[in-house]
Amino acid sequence: MIENPNISIVVPLFNEVESLPELHAWIQRVMKANTFTYEIIFVDDGSKDGSWEVVESLRTNDTCVRAIKFQRNYGKSAALQKGFEACKGDVVITMDADLQDSPDEIPELYRMITEDDFDVVSGWKKKRYDPLTKTIPTKLYNWTARRLTGIYLHDFNCGLKAYKSAVVKSIEVYGDMHRYIPPLAKYAGFTKIGEKVVHHQARKYGTTKFGLNRFLNGPLDLLTVVFMGKFGKKPMHFFGAMGTLLFIIGFGIAAYLGIVKVISLISENPARLLADRAEFYIALTAMIIGAQFFLAGFVAELVGRNSSSRNIYLIEKTI
Repeated sequence: MIENPNISIVVPLFNEVESLPELHAWIQRVMKANTFTYEIIFVDDGSKDGSWEVVESLRTNDTCVRAIKFQRNYGKSAALQKGFEACKGDVVITMDADLQDSPDEIPELYRMITEDDFDVVSGWKKKRYDPLTKTIPTKLYNWTARRLTGIYLHDFNCGLKAYKSAVVKSIEVYGDMHRYIPPLAKYAGFTKIGEKVVHHQARKYGTTKFGLNRFLNGPLDLLTVVFMGKFGKKPMHFFGAMGTLLFIIGFGIAAYLGIVKVISLISENPARLLADRAEFYIALTAMIIGAQFFLAGFVAELVGRNSSSRNIYLIEKTI
């Protein structure tokens, strides 16, 4: 095993027993042809089809292979996070285990990181071989992500990406945040983000892991990433601004109603009771919600300053 390889290749996998030997052999050919020093880190996300046994066999015959096996299925983000923590290479490449990502793209991705000095290079599957049920939501997510994050990538969700080692050591990937690693990198201070058109292959073995929950989780995760990136370290700036605005609106309406009431009493003109006016309840609601936003901001500040976030993933084996 090489202590400081040029490249660490992190491959999350879940029930990909058929594709693993072919993927490993393909990576080996590319690495040897370009004289890279490397390590391949397979992260088995609780497979039940014998994938781990195949990884163990690959490890026996290739000392460049390292592997982590989860006790159960935690998801792709968890697999990437543990792979990032374990990797030792100067450049980190991520790719899926289903052979839809081509290892032939690795040399150019490596060059863009080391010579063009990008922090992150994201693959763009310009020509896709996925069904419409996957490509249409992906286009929508990419369009929304570009608008909200200010990062103009065509394919945020492409599994084939390259990173400087410092990037993956500086971010935390959890939930389903693997779709939005470029924004996480940007908010961590790594702003040189590039893109490369990559070859996308039709699935050769197995079935897609795409599920309907992605329609809900994708937008929610994007909002979380954007909010945490902009206000994660200063939640009071968001909640305080919202609370101030609502309180001022409510107080302004209440003050106006009070002045009108006083004027009517002085002029001895009949006036409606404040409790009979809808504006009174609007003002009251706005002030209450504004105060609640303030309290939420204070609580968020206290939690952020007195707790450290961490995810616990039970690892069954490491080789």
